[in-house]
Amino acid sequence: MSSGHIRIGIDTGGTFTDVVAFDERTGALTTTKTPSTPADPAEGFMTGMDKMLGLLGATGEDVTVVCHGTTVATNQLLEGNVGVLGFITTEGYEFVLEIARQSVPDGYGNSYFWVKPDRIVPAHLVKTVGGRMDHNGAQLRPFDEQRAVEVARWYRARGIDTLGVCFLHSYANPDHEQRMRDVLVREHPDAVVSISSQVLREYREYERSMTTLVDAAVKPKVSRYVQAISRRLAAVASQHVPFYVMKSNGGVLSAHEVVHQPITTVLSGPAAGALGAALIASTAGFDKVLTCDGGGTSTDVSVVLAGQPTLTTEGHVGAYPSKIPMIDVVTVGAGGGSIAWVSPEGTLKVGPKSAGADPGPLCYGTGGTQVTITDAHAVLGRIPPHLLGGEVPLDVGAGRNGLSALAERLGLTLEACATGILEISAWNQANALRQITVKRGLDVRDFTLTTFGGSGSLLLCRLVDILGLRGVLVPPDPGNVSAFGLLTVDVKNDYVRTAVRRHDDLDPAAVEAIFADLQCQAAGALTREGFGEPAHRFVRSADLRYDGQAFEVRVPVAGQLDAARADEVAGSFHDAHRALYGYDFRGDTAQHVEWVNLRVSGIGPIRRPELRELPPGDGNPARASTGVRPVCFDAARGYVEAAVYQRAGLAPNDVVAGPAIVEEYGSTVPLHPGFVGRVDGYGNLLVTAEGAA
Repeated sequence: MSSGHIRIGIDTGGTFTDVVAFDERTGALTTTKTPSTPADPAEGFMTGMDKMLGLLGATGEDVTVVCHGTTVATNQLLEGNVGVLGFITTEGYEFVLEIARQSVPDGYGNSYFWVKPDRIVPAHLVKTVGGRMDHNGAQLRPFDEQRAVEVARWYRARGIDTLGVCFLHSYANPDHEQRMRDVLVREHPDAVVSISSQVLREYREYERSMTTLVDAAVKPKVSRYVQAISRRLAAVASQHVPFYVMKSNGGVLSAHEVVHQPITTVLSGPAAGALGAALIASTAGFDKVLTCDGGGTSTDVSVVLAGQPTLTTEGHVGAYPSKIPMIDVVTVGAGGGSIAWVSPEGTLKVGPKSAGADPGPLCYGTGGTQVTITDAHAVLGRIPPHLLGGEVPLDVGAGRNGLSALAERLGLTLEACATGILEISAWNQANALRQITVKRGLDVRDFTLTTFGGSGSLLLCRLVDILGLRGVLVPPDPGNVSAFGLLTVDVKNDYVRTAVRRHDDLDPAAVEAIFADLQCQAAGALTREGFGEPAHRFVRSADLRYDGQAFEVRVPVAGQLDAARADEVAGSFHDAHRALYGYDFRGDTAQHVEWVNLRVSGIGPIRRPELRELPPGDGNPARASTGVRPVCFDAARGYVEAAVYQRAGLAPNDVVAGPAIVEEYGSTVPLHPGFVGRVDGYGNLLVTAEGAA
């Protein structure tokens, strides 16, 4: 092979690292997987890279770019491992983290014994500095440089070298924060510093403070990880291979920029999966899609409308709010490694704790001691006695022994215990899907589900029944959709500025000036990423609300803003508010519309892999049959003979009726009795209840 024609996407999950390569000459896609290495994720990354190059008969010189979806920041936050942080804020506001928000998880019905979680920075590690801006950016009190020097030296003397800085109203004027950073560079040069005006130039002091501190907390670990991979990639290829990391907002960023914006990667892996599934589903003709990405540790779900995953700036990762733009993903602890356990009340529970890749489920035979969802699937015959096409044999007997002991504790038969575990997992996933639809004013019954990931398709028939879904689309190689998604995303940077104004008093020229400034910042970032000016694309939006509301609704702003365009934006806000909440105040002169935040996304487009239609088959799936095996779909009915098919042997127009099992390298699709799977022109398996359109 000659130089420079292979693009590689590598997604690191809790159990497996998935790799997809796109040959820019032929358009061919090649996929593979390798076990993840939680102790050193970079090791699994490079193993996957080497394995793919071996499959292609290629070398590092043939690689044009590598895109990576990482869980390093995600896992650090989920584990609550933020280390020792210092927080510098405005004099008189040292308890902003303690005040926080009166936001009760799971509603007020469960709030009786609820207390606010521990602060990310304890009170004794918070320091204040004099100086004050107002909400328009005018200086009320000068910056106290002498106090700033004292604070910097205090942290240096105590070896606290990860710091977040958030001054009041610095979104309107960042001058004091920038001067504080300069003092820290001079007085505490070893410190890792994040300032809020660079991380999130948006109002709401608590969320901005938390987002800045989370950015500081993950910066050392993300930086070390990304730099380690960059060095190893440079050793593999004689030429410099561009290395991009997936961001939570649905774009990628070069590795040398990511180390300055690590918080943008907190949902790196789930974002890639949602984008890959969105492209596959829209190509297949579906515009209202739910995605369900099932891995070894958790299941991530999201909404896709008109080919694009929905975005939010109200996301959380673990206990920490992160007010950066991110794909609206809800995560539930229902992955293949999720552990089944008995509560103190004697009831069966599943997750959120997971056996992950190490030690893994009982049937992995690698030291696991607790029953997992994967064990239940294996014992019931719903997955084969091996993974990855035989590369990872399963000890089904070990899983059976563990399930027998658990069933005995619960007074159940083995089959009832195993199906109960899977039923709980299915309802956990269904509740997550309801959370991203019903709670957002969407009817889940209008959607088609796209399942992917190693375990994402194992419960799809139950999800159709529970939620009343139209059907389910299972892409080819579903275990590698997240890695495929990494090859479909553009370079993307987001910029925001808070500028609160009533619509009636809006000065379109002043708003346009802010948009132009944000667009200039975005253009500069794209130029640094290597995109020429003709390739630059910009997307504008604004957050609007009714006077007196606490939260906003985001609407697009098309083109340059003038008075007529501003009225169109306000009209779009009324429409979006009615869609979300069932009402609006259009025409009510007593209810004013407010503009709150202005946003610009700068996009550098890349060439996406094209999904090709396949030649139709003869409609006879028997060519893909590999026999039958006993499978239990219902404990009351026991085991039934289910036909087993190899996915690679199926062709467009084939129809497979349950009870059946469709197997492939990285995933399995159990078709329950009463369900059928049809293969479409792109090789997707479309699963519906019998008789459904």
